[in-house]
Order: sequence, then C-alpha cells, then structure tokens
Amino acid sequence: MVGKQILIGIYTLYLQEKCCYIGYDTRFAGRATFPHGFFGVFISGDAILGKNCVIFHNVTIGSNTLPDSKKTGSPKIGNNVFIGAGATIIGGITIGDNCRIGANCTLSRDVPPDCLVVMEKPHIIHKENMNNKYYSYSEKGWIYFNDGIPTLETDTNVVELLNSKFNK
Repeated sequence: MVGKQILIGIYTLYLQEKCCYIGYDTRFAGRATFPHGFFGVFISGDAILGKNCVIFHNVTIGSNTLPDSKKTGSPKIGNNVFIGAGATIIGGITIGDNCRIGANCTLSRDVPPDCLVVMEKPHIIHKENMNNKYYSYSEKGWIYFNDGIPTLETDTNVVELLNSKFNK
C-alpha cells in the first residue's frame, strides 16, 4: 500500500512538471499516442479510452458532476479515435470507434462510430438558476467549494442524484 502511494506521488509530480493531469485510474485499452507530448492534457480518472487513440495537446477529457446535467459521469472513447488540439470532451458521453474530433471542438453528447466532428459557431442558450458548483466526493460526502472553502452538500435531491450517477 505504501509503495502504491509513493508511485502515485512520483506520477503526480511528473504530470505537474508537464502541466497536465491523467488520473492514475484512467482506463486505457491500449497505448494512446500523444504527438505533442502531454502538455496541457487533462484526462479524468474515471474516463475510459479505447485502443489506438491519438490525443493532441490541450485536450480535456473530463467528468461532469453538475447534478442538473443530462450527461453526468466520465467519457467513454472508442478505438481509433483522433482528438485534435484543444478539444474538450465532457460528461458521461460515448465517442464511437473510428471518430475524428476536430481542433477546439467541445462535445457533451454522444458521437456514433465513423464520424467527423467539427465546430461551426457557438450557440448561446439562456438558462436561469443553473447549479455551477464543482462537486467532488470525499469520505464525508459530496463537497463543493464556496469562496474557496470546501462545503458539504446538504441538499438531499442533489446528493441522491450525484450518488446515483457515480455509484456512491
């Protein structure tokens, strides 16, 4: 157990030096290719990546813990997926096999196999009363940061929703 903690510590220091984060429990089905190195890459610890993925710099593959979102959870990315520089893939979505995600694309919905995704122009959608708290799970329960201070979520509806989406 101590050996694992030491290895995780060394791994974390290495990633900090490279200005990136790849969760030590991220699941890769095979080796991914990082043509420009790890610089600026963020991959959530709960993400699943298939074989032969190509991931360019400044890519984010992140979890969505916003309780009022339709796609909470972490991305599942298929085999032979090419992810262009600056792409952002967020939430419990699935990217099918043999897809190409263009540079600076932002995805929060599923992509079927054998598709090319490019961004046209941003769409602005007005919504009120959005819960934009960033939630993280701790031994005490779900916490969010209120003015930089960890705060335990007490709203039972939010807690139940997060627990059901993240199998807690």
